[in-house]
Amino acid sequence: MAIPFLKFTPLLPLHHPLRPLHPSPSLFPFPPKPHLLLRKPNHVHRFKANTKDNSSLTSLLSDLQDDPIKADVEAAEEVKTRFSPPSLQDNLPSRWLEIHGSENWSGLLDPIDPLLRSELIRYGNFTQATYDAFDSDPFSRYCGTSKYPRRRFLSSLGMDSCGYEVTRFLYATSNIKLPNFFIRSHQDKTWSEKGNWIGYVAVSSDATTALLGRRDIIVAWRGTITKLEWIADLMDFLRPVSSVGIPCPDPDVKVESGFVDLYTDKDTSCPFCKYSAREQVLAEVTKLIDHYAVNNGEEVSISVTGHSLGSALAMLSAYDLVESKVNRGKTVCVFSFAGPRVGNRKFKKRFDGLGLKALRVVNIHDKVPKVPGFFINEAVPKFVQKLADGLPWSYTHVGVELELDHNNSPFLKETLDISCYHNLEAHLHLLDGYHGKGHKFELATGRDPALVNKSADFLENRLMIPPYWRQDLNKGMVKTEDDRWAQPERLKIDEHPPDTHHHLTKLGFNLDK
Repeated sequence: MAIPFLKFTPLLPLHHPLRPLHPSPSLFPFPPKPHLLLRKPNHVHRFKANTKDNSSLTSLLSDLQDDPIKADVEAAEEVKTRFSPPSLQDNLPSRWLEIHGSENWSGLLDPIDPLLRSELIRYGNFTQATYDAFDSDPFSRYCGTSKYPRRRFLSSLGMDSCGYEVTRFLYATSNIKLPNFFIRSHQDKTWSEKGNWIGYVAVSSDATTALLGRRDIIVAWRGTITKLEWIADLMDFLRPVSSVGIPCPDPDVKVESGFVDLYTDKDTSCPFCKYSAREQVLAEVTKLIDHYAVNNGEEVSISVTGHSLGSALAMLSAYDLVESKVNRGKTVCVFSFAGPRVGNRKFKKRFDGLGLKALRVVNIHDKVPKVPGFFINEAVPKFVQKLADGLPWSYTHVGVELELDHNNSPFLKETLDISCYHNLEAHLHLLDGYHGKGHKFELATGRDPALVNKSADFLENRLMIPPYWRQDLNKGMVKTEDDRWAQPERLKIDEHPPDTHHHLTKLGFNLDK
């Protein structure tokens, strides 16, 4: 059985030396829509190619004298000839439990298993979609929402063939402890005074389910689109999860207060915030589990993913799904990117004891995974951790860590901009070239390096990829019938499904309080 693969149509000219000649493998073959350019190009600039052999990637580099990236591109081409994606992907139905951490990824990280790399990038793409779709323009009356409606969310991002359907959008309520997370419009009258779109829930289609070997439910959380100001908002104050309604029997299981408040706060006066992010996730996953696992008897997995602050919400929501028994015994796994520490040592112990699995992808130069708990954390001796259990600034990472180093990529330049170290597209690029500690950086899946500069300035200037290149056509402005430019009206902003109250009542929530 062969699985269709992801092919991002490269965002480079046809003969650019970084454009892969052999598209990369992954589960969903979709080209991005051409709606991201400010204006349509009048022509396509082509690099001068070697006329002796236009089919060879290395020949296209013949005119680039003394280019330090040439050797890496040549090596990447060699790797692709050794890499046999279809046969690897054929193993996914029989290996998905292993890829989701059934053996704690033992033997899969160094050297990295090609199928695991492919799956990490795949889930990373679902996380990246939350950034690409988020309306962060303060001059937009819809600032803080998804630019695209739920039913056309994935297709609007060029992910038509990804094989998943978005079943619900997630919203969060403004949190005074994390003010830099929320983006506001300059307009006085907005779609919501306190709400921000924060992610989505999706489920695999019947065809993709057959290829995966199980029905896959994805919960994808958005991180912050401000630089790293939100780190300063962390108060290093731990709060018991049981104090916010999570049914944990141990009052010493605690998480950072800003994270848990963001997850559980709500405002009943707002149609988008009348349910907390927690209630939204539990209700939707309950509905999907009931339909596919309970009623249809299918094998189901719950894959939770997030980047940055979204990683913290991914860890917390995954834990909650199991602690609250919403998962009905089904596998729950977190694929985290550049996430901070979430809770104390007791939280880690409870997390592990429930059978949860988490794989954290980090860049060693990124400071976000080093907070909170900068001084007392999992790196200090065990006896110090025990002595510090009661302290409010003692934190411990959960799960297994996959450590990357952006200095290993010859595509990335030296920079003092620490937000580049934290960038999600940069992490996915590093995954593409990672083969293990001490191994040479060699691109393996054909992921376009130009994506790194989508919302950053991190690529070598010689690659001629402009920084921060992703933007909507004319920044979303359209010409009206009276020859004026204006923002188009949106027909509707997706609210909560009408059956939310029903599913929460089944879970024992008293929503009348």
